[in-house]
Amino acid sequence: MPSPPVAVVDALNSLLEAEQSSVFRFMGEGSPYLSRATADVKRPLQEMVHANARHVATLAGMVQALGGDVPPRSVRPEEQYLAFLSLKFLLPKLVDEKVLILQRYENVLRQIPDAPPEVIELLEQHQGECREQLEKLKKASEDVIAASRK
Repeated sequence: MPSPPVAVVDALNSLLEAEQSSVFRFMGEGSPYLSRATADVKRPLQEMVHANARHVATLAGMVQALGGDVPPRSVRPEEQYLAFLSLKFLLPKLVDEKVLILQRYENVLRQIPDAPPEVIELLEQHQGECREQLEKLKKASEDVIAASRK
């Protein structure tokens, strides 16, 4: 396969960084957010955590398959405060983050229309998953807010 344009690898690395920096990685096993969540909220969040890890792995694999280097994960300074947030407060933040990652996928797909087909297919697959996850997050957020008013 011919070497893809640097723009493709750079665009994939920007998505990789966004997925790696996602708040969803704090929602893993043993997370206080998941342990306090109802089953209807917990299940979709667990699925999103697994999807996030899968997106990171597949994006990194695609970057490497295209001959690019995967940058190390950066740590955001505000991350240390996330352990103190309630699920009611965190869910709208997760909705906002999912909207942003969807916008990033849309932007990257517009930026690299001539990328190899396997790259476009992977990004469209991730984008579709993100759309589904966004709807689940919106519902979970509404459910948690409604339950807290009772």
